[in-house]
Amino acid sequence: MLTRHIFIIGMPGSGKSSLGRRVANNLRLPYVDMDARITQALGCTTQEIFDRYGEQAFRNAETNMLIQLTREEPSIVSTGGGTVLRENNRTIMRNHGVIVLIDRPLEDIMSDIKLDRRPLLAQKGLGEVERLYHERIEIYRSVADAVLDNGHGYHAGMYGLEKLIRTMFNV
Repeated sequence: MLTRHIFIIGMPGSGKSSLGRRVANNLRLPYVDMDARITQALGCTTQEIFDRYGEQAFRNAETNMLIQLTREEPSIVSTGGGTVLRENNRTIMRNHGVIVLIDRPLEDIMSDIKLDRRPLLAQKGLGEVERLYHERIEIYRSVADAVLDNGHGYHAGMYGLEKLIRTMFNV
């Protein structure tokens, strides 16, 4: 049983959602994918939110979702890649959970990221992935309570995250 949320942060394509979902299932813990919850609440895809309302509207939805999650039972939460960009979001996560960075080498992200599923990246290509990585990596590292190296394949990442959560929360 979790006593606090586990907020998983990191770059798009780092493995936040796939690892978070799988480990939550393995440990029989509640799981929330923030992007999926936002799109469900707003009734449109992430791309449609960006196209219709702009990035700031999506960032506002992320903040509102974090606030809502603080009122729910502790869970493993996969955040969007840009959630940590707002200081307010970082404060909410620090006050209501532990923050785990899924750190995956840029080369690995670029080799298999599906740009068509990433609204901020779809039109700008791999150069934007690299730019975002360099812009965000220090923010991710500075806010993280723990860092998981996800550069050794999916199964190693899954094992590492599961072990980290078991150690931190005695589950």
